[in-house]
Amino acid sequence: MSKSITKEPAVKVGILSAEAINFELEGPYYCKDAIWVGPQMVEMVNGRISWQGALYDSLHFVASSRESTFMLRDVVIGLGYHWERKEDQRFSGELHIIIEGNHLTAVNILPVEDYLASVISSEMSANASIELLKAHSVISRSWLLAQILKHDRISESGELYSAETVTEDEIIKWYDREDHVNFHVCADDHCQRYQGITRQTTPEVAKAVSETRGEVLTYFGELCDARFSKCCGGVFEEFENCWEPRHYDYLEARRDAPNEYRFPDLRVEEKAVEWIERRPDAYCNTDDAAILSQVLNNYDRETSDFFRWTVSYNRAELAALVKERSGIDFGDIIDLKPMSRGTSGRLIRLMIVGTKRTMIIGKELEIRRILSPSHLYSAAFTVERRAIDATTGVPEQIILRGAGWGHGVGLCQIGAAVMSAKGYDYRRILAHYFANAEISTYY
Repeated sequence: MSKSITKEPAVKVGILSAEAINFELEGPYYCKDAIWVGPQMVEMVNGRISWQGALYDSLHFVASSRESTFMLRDVVIGLGYHWERKEDQRFSGELHIIIEGNHLTAVNILPVEDYLASVISSEMSANASIELLKAHSVISRSWLLAQILKHDRISESGELYSAETVTEDEIIKWYDREDHVNFHVCADDHCQRYQGITRQTTPEVAKAVSETRGEVLTYFGELCDARFSKCCGGVFEEFENCWEPRHYDYLEARRDAPNEYRFPDLRVEEKAVEWIERRPDAYCNTDDAAILSQVLNNYDRETSDFFRWTVSYNRAELAALVKERSGIDFGDIIDLKPMSRGTSGRLIRLMIVGTKRTMIIGKELEIRRILSPSHLYSAAFTVERRAIDATTGVPEQIILRGAGWGHGVGLCQIGAAVMSAKGYDYRRILAHYFANAEISTYY
């Protein structure tokens, strides 16, 4: 491997950002040479942290024992998505309060394996099958350690990292962990869902994490940047079509089915349209409530269908939505023209043709963000224009028919749940989603 270590590392997780943060120390914590317990409140005052009548540049609360926990009030989950809401959440480990711009950020620092026990329960039901939990433990650990290594490399080198290309006629953006400077990962869907010990860890989750302790995916000795999403829609997407222009051989296009290499070239528009507008056989094409409940938490199940879905906008709705979400006044929307698609049929570049402005946008998450009040389930969709004005060319209605939920790269959580239900163990599940990758021990 490129790197292996003997000691389990710690991870810094950004939980909550606000001008004021309310929290409660549920057990003794050390801070500023004193022991503190009970409700606390910090706020921004003159660019510093106001707490207990004094001003600080940062605050570090260190638990006196593993039994000490803290609660953060009004943590936002699902930021920008249709299930967005606030929760009070409880955490173990250290609490750091730092200043980021004009707000405060609460950062939780804890061992990787403790973090994973929460992630596995937060990303899916803690009652999922043991093989599914083991598979997710390995990929979540791999992904996290890859992010820590990249974060530290960028921080140490002072490397300038850009996640967008903007010209007069084109905006191409992607959203990844490089958005975070002062911690490794955030606690929401942008990275991995992490909700501390709020999501009850079952003995099965603890067993899955323990029995795969230190295990990661590697490819020819290099740690894999192991990605996952809810539902690929039938075919996997490739990394470079969603994030930075870098290809990973282990994240190749495959069909989410036993016949992995039998699927059309969905980069071709006609074939993508045909694929998206039907319901092909795939592991993730399931409505089995018992299987879905292993992956989807209560708020996830507010989504009734995601393997294939439909969204419709009238003329006024779409014009207002695109203006609000993009910050650009396109006027009335004449057309949404697919310019290029990835291996799963997800759009990489989409031309928005308006009566005032025409521009190409990408990549997949930027397209999803601009065309929905929250986010479209995926960027794999077709466009139907109805009741077109003969003079202006503006349709009165645009219908989007789509496939899948999320970016579609790496492990498909629903597909993996189906594989587990069919008797596949976690090693076979990982082999299906990560081509020729190996399971190695990192620590």
